Amino acid sequence: MRDQSSVPERRVVPLNGAPERRGGRYVLYWMQIAQRAEWSPALDHAIERANALGLPVLVYHGLRADYPHASDRLHAFVLEGARELPARFAARGIRYVFHLDRGERPRRKILLDLLPAAALVVTDFSPAFVVPAHNGALARHARVAAAAVDGNGVVPLREMTKAEWAARTIRPKIHRLLPAHFRAPERVEPKRDSLSLRLPGDAFVDPARLDVAETLASLPIDHSVPPSIEFRGGRAAAVARLDRFLARRLAGYADGRNEPGETWTSELSPYLHFGQISILEVALAARKAAATARAGRANADAFLEEAIVRRELAFNMALFEPNHATLEALPEWAAATLRAHRRDPRPWTYSARDFESAATHDAIWNAAQRELLLTGKIHGYVRMYWGKKIIEWSPTIEDAHRTMVHLNDRHGLDGRDPNGHANMLWCFGKHDRPWGERPVFGTVRTMTADGLRRKCDIEAYVRRVEALRG
Repeated sequence: MRDQSSVPERRVVPLNGAPERRGGRYVLYWMQIAQRAEWSPALDHAIERANALGLPVLVYHGLRADYPHASDRLHAFVLEGARELPARFAARGIRYVFHLDRGERPRRKILLDLLPAAALVVTDFSPAFVVPAHNGALARHARVAAAAVDGNGVVPLREMTKAEWAARTIRPKIHRLLPAHFRAPERVEPKRDSLSLRLPGDAFVDPARLDVAETLASLPIDHSVPPSIEFRGGRAAAVARLDRFLARRLAGYADGRNEPGETWTSELSPYLHFGQISILEVALAARKAAATARAGRANADAFLEEAIVRRELAFNMALFEPNHATLEALPEWAAATLRAHRRDPRPWTYSARDFESAATHDAIWNAAQRELLLTGKIHGYVRMYWGKKIIEWSPTIEDAHRTMVHLNDRHGLDGRDPNGHANMLWCFGKHDRPWGERPVFGTVRTMTADGLRRKCDIEAYVRRVEALRG
């Protein structure tokens, strides 16, 4: 299935052993998580195979109404991004079709209708959320060659051969591999135009013509989680945030990233989660900015540590830990010390509803939860405190993890993501080391409000969130 290719072989994961179909009308790219028309290894692989076969590329993108936590917030972000895609693909001579699931029963299996005319099918690879199940189903149903392509990180996930213990163990491996991967991809353009492809049925809508608010109201999704007041989906919004970060914030990132009362971070995690911008594009732009006197190498290095090493540690966990979204992924030392302290008295105890409503005694914690409720994101430094306190104030660690995942995945635009699961499990000791013995936590690291006050102007953060409430 592979000839000479600009896409590294380690990024391509064959899903079955079926051959490419002779007489196919197109190469089908099922776009799942890389929701963009550029900087996409999966799209590049589809184009290269299509060029080799003398065929056009057809891009299929579907938005279901029954994925976990489907809501106005998550749907709005995807729809806002999808509105830009027809024109972006058309500019490359590629037809993009979009199916909006309106909850009909039985569900329309649009992908299966497109497969019989495909010479082969390419899709996105991810070790998390619904993608492994989707790709497993594709492997079972496709009667044609199918492959998933990894565009999750700067370094292909399969360059690693096992789960890494911590950033200190994966960092040297990442840095050794970076020279081969940390560069802009070759621009691959289709040789055959697919804009005039005729397709059967009435399954597709033009997302650019949809009124997002009216569309949301018509769908069987959770309307109690409204769209973010801060983030709008799409490449244009992502690039605007990236440009703002590089121009105004990167120069102060190393120190400012842990000042939640101000905004020094990139705020790109929602766009990275939905694949509306590529982490490779972001990282290369940051490295280029480091060449300027204003940005400085130390600030760029601090950002790239988070964007590459820490982020790819999370994806490594998801790839090699089958239960990466559960407490079973904890190292034994952390699980043992938490078990030993499971009967420790809790200073406060709250229900999942109390937490979701931001109804605790702690103004800092409540501000973090309100930021999540309003914007779909929590400042990264405060998010650690948010998680640690859920552990401290829950009846059991199992309750704490359930609450944390529910809040993160239901309200977070960057929820349901390997990075989010790694961050939450870090609160329980994952990718960390033992510290001094404490009630409830044992030797798992703790965080306190007084500690936050010593390290940053946390009251400024509380005021900033209060201002968001209007």
